[in-house]
Amino acid sequence: MRKPDFFIVGAPKSGTTAMNEYLAQHPEIFIPRGKEYHFFGSDLKKSKRKYIHDTDRYLSLFIQAQNEKRIGEASVMYLCSTMAPIEIKRFNAAAQVIVMLRNPVDMLYSFHSQLLYGGFEDIADFKAALEAEEDRKQGKRVPQGTLLLNALFYRDVARYSGQVQRYFEVFSRDNVHIIIFDDFKRNTGREYRETLRFLGVNPDFQPTFEVINPNKRARSKLVTKLYQRPPQLVRWPVRALIPLKIRRILEEKARHLNTKYERRSDMDAKLKEFLKKEFAPEIEKLSELLDRDLTHWSRN
Repeated sequence: MRKPDFFIVGAPKSGTTAMNEYLAQHPEIFIPRGKEYHFFGSDLKKSKRKYIHDTDRYLSLFIQAQNEKRIGEASVMYLCSTMAPIEIKRFNAAAQVIVMLRNPVDMLYSFHSQLLYGGFEDIADFKAALEAEEDRKQGKRVPQGTLLLNALFYRDVARYSGQVQRYFEVFSRDNVHIIIFDDFKRNTGREYRETLRFLGVNPDFQPTFEVINPNKRARSKLVTKLYQRPPQLVRWPVRALIPLKIRRILEEKARHLNTKYERRSDMDAKLKEFLKKEFAPEIEKLSELLDRDLTHWSRN
């Protein structure tokens, strides 16, 4: 059975869902339906109910791959995991990695909104959610719907420099492709073609570029709770009778029906300025690591 040989490892809300969808359209690439399998990353505090821990079950996600040149998957918390790069390399020594990075302040605000929508965050106020980080690291004030606790450690998720450095060290720079979200948004076609060249597939293929994963909120928190955490009376027969891939499809349809797309209000100006200053040193480190000036993230 073939193994995946490339991974989109994050960061969250940085274009990973769009890139995953665009790559899946390529005839020389196989990507299973959906993303966020988070098989790797043994240091991540993740739900045993939601995520796959068995290697055979994980490989079954790729069983439909045929003659495609490349096989991949996307899980955005691999980037902030200390163990994921080591485990991926051990799993497939020839693997390549795609990293997508966005202004950390903008990413965090968007990520918080995404977690609210999914029912994984229960503090609607962004500032209050940031202030809850330390409590949550101690296991306090954790929302019942949380499936991957590390996602609530917002600042840790946004400290890119150390994360990217780990992947460079494990895979070498030649096998890690960095995409800056600003570039991806400004010229999607160019960044897509560069990614195809990195993967060694035909760079002339033109996918359908659609807006993927815009800001959204749940129409009903109750409905979100029901498909995320169904009553135990229902849960066991459903898990026993319906394969994981089918459950994911049904969950996706339920989520779609419960979704309302809308632009989120701007972040509080004082909070944004505070976070820009806080992350300025981190952005300088990243700029040095990538040999690219990203310090405008701290100013704009």
